[in-house]
Amino acid sequence: MHVGGRAVTLEGLPLKPVSSPSGAQPSTIDPNGDFEAEQMYVQYVKLATPRAKYPLLMVHGGGLTGVTWETKPDGQPGWQMFFLRGHDVYIGDGVERGRASWARYPEIFKSEPSTTTKKIAWETFRIGQLGSYRSDPPQRTAFSATQFPIASFDQFAKQFVPAFRTNGAAIQAAYDALVQKICPCVMIVLSQGGTFGYAAALNASDKVKAVIAIEPAGAPDPDRVDMARLKAVPHLVVWGDYFDGYDRWNEIRRLVERSEDALRRQGGTADRIDLPEAGVKGNSHMVMMDRNSDQVAALIQGWIEKHELMR
Repeated sequence: MHVGGRAVTLEGLPLKPVSSPSGAQPSTIDPNGDFEAEQMYVQYVKLATPRAKYPLLMVHGGGLTGVTWETKPDGQPGWQMFFLRGHDVYIGDGVERGRASWARYPEIFKSEPSTTTKKIAWETFRIGQLGSYRSDPPQRTAFSATQFPIASFDQFAKQFVPAFRTNGAAIQAAYDALVQKICPCVMIVLSQGGTFGYAAALNASDKVKAVIAIEPAGAPDPDRVDMARLKAVPHLVVWGDYFDGYDRWNEIRRLVERSEDALRRQGGTADRIDLPEAGVKGNSHMVMMDRNSDQVAALIQGWIEKHELMR
Protein backbone atom coordinates (compact mmCIF):
# COMPACT_ATOMS: atom_id res chain seq x y z
CA MET A 1 0.00 0.00 0.00
CA HIS A 2 0.97 3.63 -0.33
CA VAL A 3 0.50 5.86 2.72
CA GLY A 4 0.57 9.62 3.20
CA GLY A 5 1.47 12.15 0.54
CA ARG A 6 -0.36 15.05 -0.96
CA ALA A 7 -1.77 16.30 -4.25
CA VAL A 8 0.38 18.83 -6.09
CA THR A 9 -0.38 20.82 -9.25
CA LEU A 10 2.40 22.25 -11.40
CA GLU A 11 1.74 25.02 -13.90
CA GLY A 12 3.72 27.24 -16.22
CA LEU A 13 6.62 24.87 -16.89
CA PRO A 14 7.95 24.68 -20.46
CA LEU A 15 7.53 21.59 -22.60
CA LYS A 16 10.60 19.40 -22.70
CA PRO A 17 11.84 17.59 -25.82
CA VAL A 18 12.92 14.00 -25.24
CA SER A 19 15.05 11.65 -27.27
CA SER A 20 13.32 8.67 -28.82
CA PRO A 21 14.43 5.18 -29.80
CA SER A 22 15.99 4.92 -33.22
CA GLY A 23 13.38 5.36 -35.91
CA ALA A 24 10.68 6.70 -33.59
CA GLN A 25 9.08 10.09 -33.97
CA PRO A 26 10.54 12.88 -31.77
CA SER A 27 8.31 13.77 -28.84
CA THR A 28 7.93 16.24 -26.01
CA ILE A 29 6.87 15.87 -22.39
CA ASP A 30 4.52 18.29 -20.70
CA PRO A 31 5.61 18.47 -17.02
CA ASN A 32 2.51 20.43 -16.03
CA GLY A 33 -0.45 18.81 -14.34
CA ASP A 34 -1.62 17.04 -11.20
CA PHE A 35 0.61 14.70 -9.19
CA GLU A 36 0.68 12.71 -5.98
CA ALA A 37 3.90 13.31 -4.03
CA GLU A 38 5.56 12.61 -0.69
CA GLN A 39 3.90 9.23 -0.14
CA MET A 40 5.66 6.14 1.20
CA TYR A 41 5.28 2.54 0.11
CA VAL A 42 4.63 -0.28 2.57
CA GLN A 43 4.64 -4.04 2.11
CA TYR A 44 3.37 -6.30 4.84
CA VAL A 45 2.93 -9.95 5.74
CA LYS A 46 0.31 -10.83 8.36
CA LEU A 47 0.29 -14.21 10.03
CA ALA A 48 -2.86 -16.26 10.58
CA THR A 49 -1.95 -16.68 14.26
CA PRO A 50 0.81 -14.25 15.31
CA ARG A 51 2.43 -14.87 18.68
CA ALA A 52 3.35 -11.21 19.11
CA LYS A 53 0.88 -8.77 20.59
CA TYR A 54 1.79 -6.10 18.05
CA PRO A 55 3.19 -6.05 14.51
CA LEU A 56 6.75 -4.98 13.80
CA LEU A 57 7.34 -1.89 11.68
CA MET A 58 10.84 -1.91 10.16
CA VAL A 59 12.39 1.43 9.16
CA HIS A 60 15.44 1.52 6.86
CA GLY A 61 18.40 3.89 6.95
CA GLY A 62 19.67 6.68 4.69
CA GLY A 63 20.19 5.96 1.00
CA LEU A 64 18.50 2.57 1.41
CA THR A 65 15.04 1.01 1.08
CA GLY A 66 13.01 -1.72 2.72
CA VAL A 67 15.21 -4.26 0.93
CA THR A 68 17.49 -3.80 3.95
CA TRP A 69 15.23 -6.12 5.93
CA GLU A 70 14.18 -8.63 3.29
CA THR A 71 17.30 -10.56 2.29
CA LYS A 72 21.01 -10.30 2.94
CA PRO A 73 23.51 -9.49 0.16
CA ASP A 74 24.80 -13.07 0.22
CA GLY A 75 21.30 -14.34 -0.56
CA GLN A 76 20.44 -15.54 2.93
CA PRO A 77 17.08 -14.65 4.50
CA GLY A 78 16.95 -11.32 6.30
CA TRP A 79 15.23 -10.17 9.46
CA GLN A 80 11.84 -10.06 7.78
CA MET A 81 11.87 -13.85 7.60
CA PHE A 82 13.36 -14.25 11.08
CA PHE A 83 10.69 -12.18 12.79
CA LEU A 84 7.85 -13.64 10.73
CA ARG A 85 8.25 -16.68 12.98
CA GLY A 86 5.92 -14.92 15.38
CA HIS A 87 5.29 -11.33 14.28
CA ASP A 88 3.31 -9.60 11.59
CA VAL A 89 5.92 -7.52 9.73
CA TYR A 90 5.52 -4.19 7.93
CA ILE A 91 8.42 -2.82 5.85
CA GLY A 92 8.39 0.64 4.32
CA ASP A 93 10.15 2.38 1.49
CA GLY A 94 10.25 5.90 2.91
CA VAL A 95 9.31 9.01 0.95
CA GLU A 96 11.52 9.33 -2.19
CA ARG A 97 12.97 5.79 -1.84
CA GLY A 98 12.30 2.70 -3.93
CA ARG A 99 8.64 2.08 -4.68
CA ALA A 100 7.57 5.25 -2.86
CA SER A 101 8.64 7.07 -6.08
CA TRP A 102 10.20 10.45 -6.72
CA ALA A 103 8.70 13.84 -7.46
CA ARG A 104 10.07 16.65 -9.60
CA TYR A 105 12.77 18.84 -8.17
CA PRO A 106 13.09 21.69 -7.40
CA GLU A 107 9.37 22.24 -8.00
CA ILE A 108 8.31 19.65 -5.35
CA PHE A 109 11.45 18.12 -3.84
CA LYS A 110 13.66 21.12 -3.12
CA SER A 111 17.07 19.64 -3.85
CA GLU A 112 18.66 17.22 -6.24
CA PRO A 113 19.48 13.79 -4.83
CA SER A 114 22.79 12.49 -3.57
CA THR A 115 23.94 8.88 -3.74
CA THR A 116 26.05 6.78 -1.39
CA THR A 117 29.34 5.67 -2.93
CA LYS A 118 30.88 2.29 -2.25
CA LYS A 119 33.73 3.98 -0.38
CA ILE A 120 31.34 5.80 1.93
CA ALA A 121 29.45 2.59 2.68
CA TRP A 122 32.56 0.44 3.14
CA GLU A 123 34.14 2.83 5.62
CA THR A 124 31.17 4.56 7.26
CA PHE A 125 29.34 1.27 7.78
CA ARG A 126 32.54 -0.04 9.39
CA ILE A 127 33.14 -2.97 7.07
CA GLY A 128 36.75 -1.81 6.79
CA GLN A 129 38.60 0.92 8.62
CA LEU A 130 38.83 4.49 7.35
CA GLY A 131 41.03 4.63 4.24
CA SER A 132 40.73 0.90 3.51
CA TYR A 133 38.42 1.02 0.47
CA ARG A 134 39.83 0.38 -3.01
CA SER A 135 37.97 0.20 -6.31
CA ASP A 136 39.57 -3.18 -7.02
CA PRO A 137 37.84 -5.67 -4.68
CA PRO A 138 40.94 -7.79 -3.95
CA GLN A 139 42.71 -4.69 -2.69
CA ARG A 140 40.03 -3.69 -0.18
CA THR A 141 40.89 -4.40 3.42
CA ALA A 142 38.05 -5.44 5.70
CA PHE A 143 38.29 -5.81 9.45
CA SER A 144 39.87 -9.19 9.98
CA ALA A 145 36.98 -10.65 11.97
CA THR A 146 34.14 -8.79 10.27
CA GLN A 147 30.80 -10.53 10.19
CA PHE A 148 29.77 -8.68 7.02
CA PRO A 149 29.83 -10.99 3.98
CA ILE A 150 32.54 -9.04 2.17
CA ALA A 151 32.42 -11.22 -0.95
CA SER A 152 28.88 -9.83 -1.40
CA PHE A 153 29.72 -6.17 -0.80
CA ASP A 154 29.29 -5.18 -4.46
CA GLN A 155 25.94 -6.96 -4.43
CA PHE A 156 25.00 -4.89 -1.39
CA ALA A 157 25.93 -1.71 -3.28
CA LYS A 158 23.21 -2.48 -5.83
CA GLN A 159 20.70 -1.56 -3.12
CA PHE A 160 21.89 2.05 -2.78
CA VAL A 161 19.34 4.59 -3.96
CA PRO A 162 19.47 8.38 -4.29
CA ALA A 163 18.33 10.39 -1.29
CA PHE A 164 17.06 13.95 -1.23
CA ARG A 165 18.40 15.81 1.81
CA THR A 166 15.52 18.27 2.14
CA ASN A 167 12.56 15.92 2.66
CA GLY A 168 12.82 15.20 6.38
CA ALA A 169 9.45 16.72 7.25
CA ALA A 170 7.69 14.82 4.46
CA ILE A 171 9.34 11.54 5.45
CA GLN A 172 8.27 12.04 9.07
CA ALA A 173 4.72 12.93 8.07
CA ALA A 174 4.40 9.71 6.08
CA TYR A 175 5.73 7.56 8.93
CA ASP A 176 3.35 9.30 11.32
CA ALA A 177 0.47 8.54 8.95
CA LEU A 178 1.58 4.91 8.78
CA VAL A 179 1.66 4.64 12.58
CA GLN A 180 -1.87 5.98 12.73
CA LYS A 181 -2.97 3.46 10.11
CA ILE A 182 -1.40 0.21 11.34
CA CYS A 183 -0.36 0.61 14.96
CA PRO A 184 -0.19 -0.20 17.89
CA CYS A 185 3.18 -1.62 16.84
CA VAL A 186 6.81 -2.12 17.76
CA MET A 187 9.32 -0.22 15.63
CA ILE A 188 12.73 -1.56 14.58
CA VAL A 189 14.77 1.28 13.11
CA LEU A 190 18.21 1.52 11.51
CA SER A 191 20.64 4.44 11.37
CA GLN A 192 18.90 7.48 9.85
CA GLY A 193 15.63 5.66 10.43
CA GLY A 194 16.18 6.16 14.15
CA THR A 195 15.42 9.84 13.71
CA PHE A 196 12.01 9.04 12.24
CA GLY A 197 11.27 6.19 14.65
CA TYR A 198 12.01 8.21 17.78
CA ALA A 199 9.93 11.11 16.48
CA ALA A 200 7.06 8.75 15.60
CA ALA A 201 7.12 7.48 19.19
CA LEU A 202 7.07 11.04 20.53
CA ASN A 203 4.19 11.92 18.21
CA ALA A 204 2.16 8.81 19.08
CA SER A 205 3.41 7.33 22.34
CA ASP A 206 0.03 5.61 22.77
CA LYS A 207 0.51 3.64 19.54
CA VAL A 208 4.27 2.90 19.47
CA LYS A 209 4.73 0.20 22.09
CA ALA A 210 8.54 -0.06 21.85
CA VAL A 211 11.45 1.30 19.81
CA ILE A 212 14.35 -1.00 18.93
CA ALA A 213 17.11 1.10 17.40
CA ILE A 214 19.93 -0.54 15.47
CA GLU A 215 22.86 1.89 15.56
CA PRO A 216 20.63 4.98 15.41
CA ALA A 217 22.15 8.05 13.77
CA GLY A 218 20.53 10.26 16.38
CA ALA A 219 18.15 10.35 19.33
CA PRO A 220 15.82 12.87 20.99
CA ASP A 221 17.63 15.85 22.49
CA PRO A 222 16.53 16.08 26.15
CA ASP A 223 17.12 19.85 26.04
CA ARG A 224 14.42 20.16 23.36
CA VAL A 225 12.11 17.23 24.00
CA ASP A 226 9.97 16.30 27.00
CA MET A 227 11.38 12.82 27.58
CA ALA A 228 8.52 12.07 29.98
CA ARG A 229 6.38 11.55 26.89
CA LEU A 230 8.39 8.40 26.19
CA LYS A 231 8.51 6.88 29.67
CA ALA A 232 5.86 4.28 28.79
CA VAL A 233 7.67 3.28 25.57
CA PRO A 234 10.56 0.88 26.28
CA HIS A 235 13.67 1.54 24.20
CA LEU A 236 16.49 -0.77 23.14
CA VAL A 237 19.64 0.33 21.31
CA VAL A 238 21.95 -2.21 19.63
CA TRP A 239 25.57 -1.35 18.75
CA GLY A 240 27.97 -3.36 16.60
CA ASP A 241 31.76 -3.48 16.65
CA TYR A 242 34.82 -1.51 15.47
CA PHE A 243 34.21 1.98 16.82
CA ASP A 244 37.86 2.81 17.55
CA GLY A 245 38.99 5.74 15.42
CA TYR A 246 35.49 6.68 14.26
CA ASP A 247 35.03 10.10 15.83
CA ARG A 248 31.65 10.67 14.18
CA TRP A 249 30.21 7.38 15.37
CA ASN A 250 31.52 7.86 18.89
CA GLU A 251 29.96 11.32 19.04
CA ILE A 252 26.64 9.83 17.89
CA ARG A 253 26.90 7.21 20.62
CA ARG A 254 27.45 9.92 23.23
CA LEU A 255 24.33 11.77 22.05
CA VAL A 256 22.25 8.59 22.11
CA GLU A 257 23.51 7.71 25.60
CA ARG A 258 22.60 11.20 26.81
CA SER A 259 19.07 10.63 25.53
CA GLU A 260 18.95 7.22 27.20
CA ASP A 261 20.04 8.70 30.54
CA ALA A 262 17.34 11.34 30.31
CA LEU A 263 14.68 8.72 29.61
CA ARG A 264 15.78 6.66 32.61
CA ARG A 265 15.56 9.74 34.84
CA GLN A 266 11.91 10.03 33.78
CA GLY A 267 11.29 6.46 34.89
CA GLY A 268 11.40 5.00 31.39
CA THR A 269 13.22 1.95 30.04
CA ALA A 270 16.33 2.54 27.94
CA ASP A 271 18.24 -0.71 27.49
CA ARG A 272 21.37 -1.28 25.47
CA ILE A 273 23.04 -4.26 23.84
CA ASP A 274 26.68 -3.57 23.08
CA LEU A 275 27.35 -6.67 21.01
CA PRO A 276 31.10 -6.99 21.74
CA GLU A 277 30.41 -6.64 25.47
CA ALA A 278 27.80 -9.38 25.08
CA GLY A 279 30.43 -11.62 23.50
CA VAL A 280 29.14 -11.12 19.95
CA LYS A 281 32.03 -9.68 17.96
CA GLY A 282 32.71 -8.43 14.44
CA ASN A 283 29.42 -6.76 13.55
CA SER A 284 29.27 -3.91 11.05
CA HIS A 285 26.78 -1.05 11.02
CA MET A 286 24.55 -3.27 8.87
CA VAL A 287 23.94 -5.75 11.66
CA MET A 288 20.92 -7.30 9.95
CA MET A 289 23.09 -8.22 6.93
CA ASP A 290 25.98 -9.73 8.86
CA ARG A 291 26.58 -13.47 8.85
CA ASN A 292 25.53 -13.73 12.50
CA SER A 293 22.39 -11.63 12.08
CA ASP A 294 20.11 -14.39 13.37
CA GLN A 295 22.13 -14.50 16.59
CA VAL A 296 21.58 -10.77 17.06
CA ALA A 297 17.89 -11.08 16.12
CA ALA A 298 17.53 -13.73 18.81
CA LEU A 299 18.86 -11.28 21.40
CA ILE A 300 16.31 -8.73 20.24
CA GLN A 301 13.54 -11.33 20.36
CA GLY A 302 14.56 -12.13 23.92
CA TRP A 303 14.23 -8.45 24.83
CA ILE A 304 10.78 -8.34 23.21
CA GLU A 305 9.70 -11.31 25.28
CA LYS A 306 11.17 -9.85 28.46
CA HIS A 307 9.01 -6.78 28.00
CA GLU A 308 5.87 -8.89 27.60
CA LEU A 309 5.26 -7.92 24.00
CA MET A 310 4.39 -11.51 23.04
CA ARG A 311 1.09 -13.27 23.69
